[in-house]
Amino acid sequence: MYRLLVAQVLLGCWSAAQPFCPSQCTCVYHGRSDGTGARSVLCNDPDMADIPVNVPVDTVKLRVEKTAVRRVPTEAFYYLTELRYLWITYNSITSVDTGSFYNLKVLHELRLDGNMIATFPWESLKEMPNLRTLDLHNNRLTSVPVEAAPYLTNITYLDISSNKLTTLPSDLVDIWPPFSGALQSANSSQKIVLGLQDNPWYCDCRISKLIELSKMASTPVVLMDLFLTCSGPENLAGVLFQRAELNQCLKPSVMMSATKITSPLGSNVLLRCDATGFPTPTLIWSRADGSALDNTVLQESPGEGVRWSILSLHSILFKDAGDYRCKVKNVAGNAEAFITLSVDGMETSIQSPSPKVTKRPDVDDKLVDQTVISVTETSRILVSTSLSPAILTTRDAITTQSPLPPKKNLGPGGGLQRSPPADRPAKVQQSKNGQSKKKADIEGVEIVEETSDSAVLLWTSGSLPSDTPLTVVYFPYDAKDDKETFDTVLGQGKLLLEYLMPNQMYTVCLVTKGSVSGREQCMDFSTLDNTRDDGQSKFLMIASGVACAIVVPLIIVLVYKILCLCCIGNGSENSGQDEDLSKETYVKFETLTMKQRTLNQPNDLWARRQTQESERMLLCSRSSIDSQMTYKSDGSRCEYLC
Repeated sequence: MYRLLVAQVLLGCWSAAQPFCPSQCTCVYHGRSDGTGARSVLCNDPDMADIPVNVPVDTVKLRVEKTAVRRVPTEAFYYLTELRYLWITYNSITSVDTGSFYNLKVLHELRLDGNMIATFPWESLKEMPNLRTLDLHNNRLTSVPVEAAPYLTNITYLDISSNKLTTLPSDLVDIWPPFSGALQSANSSQKIVLGLQDNPWYCDCRISKLIELSKMASTPVVLMDLFLTCSGPENLAGVLFQRAELNQCLKPSVMMSATKITSPLGSNVLLRCDATGFPTPTLIWSRADGSALDNTVLQESPGEGVRWSILSLHSILFKDAGDYRCKVKNVAGNAEAFITLSVDGMETSIQSPSPKVTKRPDVDDKLVDQTVISVTETSRILVSTSLSPAILTTRDAITTQSPLPPKKNLGPGGGLQRSPPADRPAKVQQSKNGQSKKKADIEGVEIVEETSDSAVLLWTSGSLPSDTPLTVVYFPYDAKDDKETFDTVLGQGKLLLEYLMPNQMYTVCLVTKGSVSGREQCMDFSTLDNTRDDGQSKFLMIASGVACAIVVPLIIVLVYKILCLCCIGNGSENSGQDEDLSKETYVKFETLTMKQRTLNQPNDLWARRQTQESERMLLCSRSSIDSQMTYKSDGSRCEYLC
């Protein structure tokens, strides 16, 4: 009895040690002569609704085919650390979680073809660093996002055919190695197999590289089907990629107004970026290190294929120094350029020697400490040193903050000029060598003839030629994002600013495109109050409305009378003709002839003869009493005019 019990326990332990195979799957172990082997599992039960969770951990190849599975849950295979081949094909899968393939570090091949996947979690590929084959054909994919590019760098076999793809993002085409030309591995002969057929491709500039790739004879990409066709636009529907010709596809190019700008501390700087391309590109400003910008940006497209943008930096600080990037892009590609901003100046904190304080016996220690601290704080100054070796400019500013002064209500002509005004003699700062300061680019900036909705800006050219391009930027003082710009030349000297708000304070800046210093002349002004104008306008509007209410009905009645008279005149003329015609009547006459006299008959001397239709006569009232008979051609009847 004891031996039988021990045998049963050993048999149970041996059974538990053997790998367990799911009831709806088939497990096969492929052994080798050297004692090693690999296990494959096939699950193809049509009634299976979920991914099996009790698959043997030593499984190398798992196939889930032709089942009713509709979803691949998170971490569905995390315990299969030796899995190299995963086929989930021809099921009813519509959803794949981002963490579905967690911990599949050695997976080499993933096939999800024959399902109903509309969105694939491309970021899940980072859990499979050794993945080389990805098969997604015969699904319902509508797009491949740009974010998928970093996860496709190791893929050598990608099949996205028989989906609903119409295009590929231009950024993806630019950075994805099959199109950018980068090698996938150290082996330069490595080819990339790509399946793109049976998709409704829309042939435009976004897939221009793909169309060019299909026309090349020798490429690192092997297309499964060379006969890719366009489904749109209408003029290219059904045309092969090899024969498709795209017009007006121009990758954007970018140009900066300058590559380096040096401006003094606290000044205003405008950075300009110009771009060309077709379709018209868009521009995006950012710092070179990727940090975001919250400055005012103005963009405008003066024509098709051209766009420019201005980045406005107000009261620059040392933290504003650095590289700024202008990135332009359209469906044909992208480009970028950099501009370096340097701040001219140096901020230091100078502490004056502590005054010698003799403590009195009756004075508190805290009072003495507060006195020393206050003297130290007020002795801090801000030193701004020019980079020019011949000029040294200093300005004192107490670093302790004080309440900001209230906003001034500027009256007409009371503009405050931020840059040194040129209409008054500027103070020339002399250096040790006696050299003077350079003449300003723009002089005599002032606002004249202010009204409630317009103002006239005047200026004179300084050190620059009169044909130098000039950009005038103006905006409400409290709304810097609402900017308006005008392009002109420096020699014009005058510009009318229109469509302004009444009783509003504005800031206007003038910047020259050829200025090396990057400085601009800015000043503030305010428009007039239109309270009286509003009263007059309301009175005129009311008077105009009353006049319209009276005059318009009179005009309508007059037109109606004229039309009635015209209709009556035409009607009387037509009725007169109808009456005359109605008086013309055809009549028949009887013919009387003399009878021969005979005996024994009454004294009836006349015999009557009935006339025929052809002998009908026309009586006309328009004839005179004197009648006359006219004869027509042969065979015609006689007509008498009475």
